[in-house]
Amino acid sequence: MSMIPSFQLLLLASLLAQTPDLPTRLSKTLDSLAAAGEFSGVFLLAKDGAPVFERAYGFADREARTPNTVETAFNLGSINKLFTQIAIRQLADAGKLDVDSTLARAWPDYPNHEVARRVTIRQLLQHRSGVGGNIFAAPPGKTRGDIRQLADYLPLFVNEPLQFEPGTNQRYSNAGYILLGLLIERLSGENYYDYMRRHIFEPAAMTRTASWPVDSLPANTAIGYTRGAQDAPPSTPLGRNSGLLPGRGSSAGGGYSTAHDVLRLLNALRAGKIPSGPPSGVGIAGGAPGLNAAVEGDLPGGYDVIVLTNLDPPAAEKVARIVRTWLGARD
Repeated sequence: MSMIPSFQLLLLASLLAQTPDLPTRLSKTLDSLAAAGEFSGVFLLAKDGAPVFERAYGFADREARTPNTVETAFNLGSINKLFTQIAIRQLADAGKLDVDSTLARAWPDYPNHEVARRVTIRQLLQHRSGVGGNIFAAPPGKTRGDIRQLADYLPLFVNEPLQFEPGTNQRYSNAGYILLGLLIERLSGENYYDYMRRHIFEPAAMTRTASWPVDSLPANTAIGYTRGAQDAPPSTPLGRNSGLLPGRGSSAGGGYSTAHDVLRLLNALRAGKIPSGPPSGVGIAGGAPGLNAAVEGDLPGGYDVIVLTNLDPPAAEKVARIVRTWLGARD
């Protein structure tokens, strides 16, 4: 008969003691953060793929006094990069792409030949390519709102030199994920947004997930509100973040989804319904002024944590970290 190590017994006892009271602890914590102006959004806790606690706080539109609900869609920020990663793996598994080949091989007429011949697809995925550039700038002679397709982002960085020799460093690269999205379009023959819908969102039954233009958001979609800095005190006035966003999100981020749709994604990954999808035990976050989202799948006890907010970081990540600790998750 095997013996359970003492530290595991202590952890198990802790979980058994905490789990029955988890809804009460969640309610108190979220109520407190919302009252302090530090949380506005949706929290969802699922166990074995089914919601066991969900709560909405704050306003989707503060000026119109429209409240957030558990069905409100929020800007996911860089969580959209997960969808781009899945699509690249799908194309690789279909034999349309070698992730260890250069960008030049997959995209022979890429305008910056020096970059294309030195950077691999895997390096783009891992933020090790050296590709840089500000995708949140305005295109020459236009405004940020004029960005509606992935091709509109390319002029913002295509002529930029590499920030470092590919593979020798790691630096977060939104521009690199724009290239991956454009590559998906070239190799699939589909518009990026259509590809996401057909190959990821529809198989997962994610009916309220898309990259909608910021000036034509559907009903029950949260507008982001920012205090101008992550360390700004809660008393700092909030302003809409719409003017800080491109006209439409991209393969690097900026699409919208609901907490229930994100749970459907995790369940679809568990069931193997999304070809080339990663394991459901994902831990991802996205954030920018006026938006923050965090997703933790397959936590101890079979729990999933989904936190979507329309406030500055770390509004969602802070809550996710607290619940991870309660559940005994280890980094």
